[in-house]
Amino acid sequence: MIYASKKQQKLQTHIHTVEIQLLLKWCIFRLFFWLSSYIILSEVIMIIMLMFIFQALEHLKPSDNCLAGKAPENRDKNRYRDILPYDKTRVVVGENQDYINASYIRMQVGDEEFFYISCQGPLPSTVQTFWQMIWENKSDVVSMMTQEVERGRIKCHKYWPEKLGVPLDIGRYHLHLENQQYLEYFHIKIIRMVETETGETHFVRHLKFTHWPDHGVPHSSEQLVRFIRYLRAMHHKGPVTVHCSAGIGRTGVLICTDIILSLIENDFDIVKEMRLQRHGMIQTKEQYLFCYKVWLEVLQGILQLHSSQWQPEDPRDHKVV
Repeated sequence: MIYASKKQQKLQTHIHTVEIQLLLKWCIFRLFFWLSSYIILSEVIMIIMLMFIFQALEHLKPSDNCLAGKAPENRDKNRYRDILPYDKTRVVVGENQDYINASYIRMQVGDEEFFYISCQGPLPSTVQTFWQMIWENKSDVVSMMTQEVERGRIKCHKYWPEKLGVPLDIGRYHLHLENQQYLEYFHIKIIRMVETETGETHFVRHLKFTHWPDHGVPHSSEQLVRFIRYLRAMHHKGPVTVHCSAGIGRTGVLICTDIILSLIENDFDIVKEMRLQRHGMIQTKEQYLFCYKVWLEVLQGILQLHSSQWQPEDPRDHKVV
């Protein structure tokens, strides 16, 4: 009788365990369904809330001085006089710690560090320093978020080789265009850098995003998401180098979105952390809202995937045989 009682207790425990597991699955599914509906209904409220948050970020005081950028010998190396790198996070180039308008951006998210160089679009006088920065940091991906000319204004100097078999000589380096491909949303160039003194080589994948309008933000986040996923797949070593014209607006959007995609449910204050390392990252409310629009669309996609692939039964209707 004692043996039978233990067997019955074991079976009863198993039944309760199965019921609890099914109840949890059903509750999680209902939570996903509720979240999906809530996100759609509360989007307007969230936009208003984000505008207030961005307004608060606008009052975030600079975390450091910009003495190097203000030095008389470096003033002409800045595309915009009011957009300068912090001294403590600026990228220094060469043994003499030469100046370039660029900042290291390190974002610690959990155990993983996202490492970038955020910089302005090169000027004719800073192209050599730009490529030296790429070489010294062993950056293998350069993400360009602007056109050379937009609305009749020069945004970035053309700093890459244009023709196969015709190298571009940049001081200490020869730049060889190895291959190129034009996709719907972005252009890909594979550039081989050769140091003239040693013959040492370094390969760089130059990615130029072409679907950012002259004014505002993209109408859809899909193209940018695909661009970033390709960027991540191609990146293997060194910091990811990102630039637009000033190196804070679209550049900030790409970095912020990259981190959001990598850790979609994290509660990390990404923009604040970026602004403590380079002043003004994410320039406008429109850009700030676009980052969260990407987050919303990706999250909604995840919710739709769960709802289509996973339809658990109501545990109250389930019978254990």
